[in-house]
Amino acid sequence: MPFGRRPGHEAEFREGRAMPRTVMGYVLRYTAMHQAGLALLSVSVFLLAAVPLELQRRIVNELTNKGTAAAVFWLAAVYACVALVEQMLKTALNIYRGWVAESTVRSLRSDVLDVDVNHTQAEVGVEIAMILEEAEPIGGFTGISVSEPLLQTGILASVIGYMFYLQPYLALLGVAFFLPQMVFVPMLQMAINRRAQARILVKRAISGELVDDAHDGDAADSKKIAIGRIFNLNMGIYKLKYSMNLLMNLMYYLGVATALCVGGWFVLEGRIEIGTVVAIVGGLGKLNDPWGDLVNWAREFSVVSVKYRLFAEAAIWLAKANSRMNEHDLPAVRA
Repeated sequence: MPFGRRPGHEAEFREGRAMPRTVMGYVLRYTAMHQAGLALLSVSVFLLAAVPLELQRRIVNELTNKGTAAAVFWLAAVYACVALVEQMLKTALNIYRGWVAESTVRSLRSDVLDVDVNHTQAEVGVEIAMILEEAEPIGGFTGISVSEPLLQTGILASVIGYMFYLQPYLALLGVAFFLPQMVFVPMLQMAINRRAQARILVKRAISGELVDDAHDGDAADSKKIAIGRIFNLNMGIYKLKYSMNLLMNLMYYLGVATALCVGGWFVLEGRIEIGTVVAIVGGLGKLNDPWGDLVNWAREFSVVSVKYRLFAEAAIWLAKANSRMNEHDLPAVRA
């Protein structure tokens, strides 16, 4: 059986009953087994997240405390082995995600192509847009829908827990700079989502008009206006997206600066070892990427949810059009 299909799937789709209401509903209905496999790989990766930080701390302390060369050598060798295993697991995870994503795109496109109906020219434009463009981001999100938040949340929990175990005060000061992001990130993301939805609808309208009004001068003018609107929407998305990234990076560097300042003071006072400061600063660096990836996942989830809803509505509309066409042709066939 093809990926994402089950007995009776094609018949259900043609009758307009196969598309779940939400993108996560689609993910769980058709890729649940693969999501479980991706989740297991994700857990394996984040369980190793804090190990390199501890090894770095021990190596630095061995050097500053004039430890033995043999101890440094073995710690470095273990660090290299852990890094190798972690990277191999990440590679396997990414390849598996890619397979799930591409298989879902193929399945979605096949679903729409299975609807055999004598469409109007505008309907053909909508169908082409769905098959060639709108299925791609939906399928791409399927590969990371469960494993990405699990992986990044697991890394955050592992690293933050390790940092608090080492030095609670330094960890608290560093992590505090991530809290403002919980306010401005959702606000900016909602603005991005509104522009993304408007962009999809404008593209749909252009797709329907390209063939239907190819030689209409007024239609050509309206297409130029629509193209200009897409440009403005895209530029608005870029400005919001990169402004968000700027604010997130500023919060991260402020956290690092605070950890270095306060941690350096603790080292001079003899309260902690220098390796602890190195591990805390390294931990903040290790938090920045998963936090950014988690924000990107939430952003993609929001946008893809809109795209999926529009895709599902259009797919059901095409299926119902097919059903009405078949009913209309039935008496003629009997005659």
